[in-house]
Formats: sequence, C-alpha cells, structure tokens
Amino acid sequence: MKKLFVFALAAFIPCASFAADAGEELYLNIRRIGLDLSKTTVRHSVEYTDSPIQAFTADNQEFIKGVFDTALEYDWDRLSWDNSLFMEYGRTTLKPYDEPKTVNENADKILFTSDLSYAMWDYDSFKLGPMVRAAYETEFKANDPAPLQKIFRTNAGIAMFDHAIIKSLYLSGVYEYDFTYGHHQVSKLAAELGWRVEYDIRDGVKLGTNGYYREYLDYSEYVPTDLERDFSAVVRMDTNLWGDFTMGPYAQYRRARARAADHYASNFIIGVSFNYITKFGLITLPDSTDE
Repeated sequence: MKKLFVFALAAFIPCASFAADAGEELYLNIRRIGLDLSKTTVRHSVEYTDSPIQAFTADNQEFIKGVFDTALEYDWDRLSWDNSLFMEYGRTTLKPYDEPKTVNENADKILFTSDLSYAMWDYDSFKLGPMVRAAYETEFKANDPAPLQKIFRTNAGIAMFDHAIIKSLYLSGVYEYDFTYGHHQVSKLAAELGWRVEYDIRDGVKLGTNGYYREYLDYSEYVPTDLERDFSAVVRMDTNLWGDFTMGPYAQYRRARARAADHYASNFIIGVSFNYITKFGLITLPDSTDE
C-alpha cells in the first residue's frame, strides 16, 4: 500500500503546486462516493478461475459494494490536467448452518490516473487535441489462486473534452506493463477507445455513462490469462434526494477474452446506487491577459 500512496502523491502534489503559480482553476471533483445494491450475472467463470480479474470469477448473487471516485482537476487556458482515484470493493460472506463459511469477492479495483489534454482546436465549446495518460491499476486483495494484479499503463492519442455533455472522448494507443506475475513481466501494445458522458435530463436528474474498449495487438511473451480484448461500460441515472446526495438505477457490463480461453467472459450488474456527488473550487486565478 505504501507504493500506492507514493504514486498518488506524485500525481496530485505537482498539479496543485503548478496551479498555484500559473493556473486558472483548480478544483476537487467528487464524482461519487457511494454504496451500490447490486445483482450480478457472470458467464464462463469456470474457464476463468485462474484470472486475476475478479469480475470474471465471481458468483451470480446479490451484493453491496462501496465506490470512491474523485478527481483533482486543473484547467489553464487550453490545458486540462485531471488526476483521479477510483476504488470499488464488494464482498459477500455466506455462513450456512453447520457448514463452512464461503467468501466471494464481487468487485475489487484500485485505479490511479493522471490525464493531460491540450485543446489545439476549440470549436464552440468543443475542445479537441492531443492527450497523454499514465495509470496504475491494482486491487485490495488478490483473486486467489491468481496473484495481486499490478499493471502500469500509458496512453497517447487524440481527445475531445470539457464539453457540457462530452466530458471525455478519446482514441489512443496504449503501452501496458503488466507485472502481476513476477516471473512473467509482460509488455503489451493496444488500441483504446474511451468515453465519459453526462446529460442533464432535467433539473436534479442526470444520466451518465463511462467506459472503454481495448484491443491488444502485441505481447512480449505468452501468459494464458492475459486479455486479447476488453470492453467495460457503466450507465447510471442520478436523482437528487437532498443536497448533494443522489439515488438512481445503474447498469454495469464487462466482457473480455483471455488468450487461452475458448469463450468470452462477461459480468453484468444491475442495481441501485446511493451517492454523494459534489465539486469544490480550490484555486481560481485571473487570466493575465484580462489585466
């Protein structure tokens, strides 16, 4: 865990100090902190027993998971720099009478991301330009019998961002360094399409979706559990209950195929989400050109 905190500080602190010197706006965006009451349906989990991805080894059941999704976002003229932390965890424990208890993880993910975009073109609130990203993905607990997942990933491509509806839409190349298996440290190349979209249906009701599709193109060596392609999408509706607290239905779907698998694994989740969503302005400096 110490390595995770070092990574977080390395991503967040330089952003804050740079904003104080030359920035225009720095704010903390709590995208959501909440609890999800969910029901999951998993296909081909037996074939993916050795996978480090818990979403493909979970059981079909109802469960509760906690979600923490927040970002430190910095905007300066045409530059946008977002540093985010996403965490989710859900586990079900069953203790039948006179039988041993069983524990099943349904959700387990930690993702640090630093995302830098530059608006080379700005068309009536549509910003378009190059983007680069660095990310580290891991989990709270290893998905036994697989070891703890540890992946460092970098992206470079083109993005549309900071629109009232399209918060982010990008197409990029990906370099991935996977050191989940210490004796098999694999470098991978991929192409990725990703998005984050939010739409206000009416006052107090918002529809949002985010996700990605990743197609792997090359590997430095063969590991049977490595993915060939990976698709993940979330759709959620948030209705204000009181202040910054919301409630609404959501659906989550992930589908992928491992290199040694004959079938695609999938995990489909539906449920109700209870969240705290808000944004805090930290620093706002005037544009020097306006003085």
